[in-house]
Amino acid sequence: MLVAFSVSTAGSDEGYVHEAVAAAVRVVRDSGLPNHTDAMFTTIEGTWDECMSVVKQAVDALAPYGPRVSLVLKADIFGERKGELTGKLERLETALEQLEA
Repeated sequence: MLVAFSVSTAGSDEGYVHEAVAAAVRVVRDSGLPNHTDAMFTTIEGTWDECMSVVKQAVDALAPYGPRVSLVLKADIFGERKGELTGKLERLETALEQLEA
């Protein structure tokens, strides 16, 4: 499965949450699961249990940064296939090339 998620605290006085988000992303990168982080979400690929464990650990990593954590999560559950973190993008690029031809 793919899980795209975003975690954040309520923010600091300056409104920045990058240190808290960095703590969560560190958990993801240390997990060993295939992952990608962009400006809005971090996406991980693994089994249900692997992904949900990493999401929980990422949420827990934000506890020192404030009393509240916001979690937004979207999942693509596709069975036994692997490599969809990049496979979906590769198929998209192929489709775009065919439109341009």
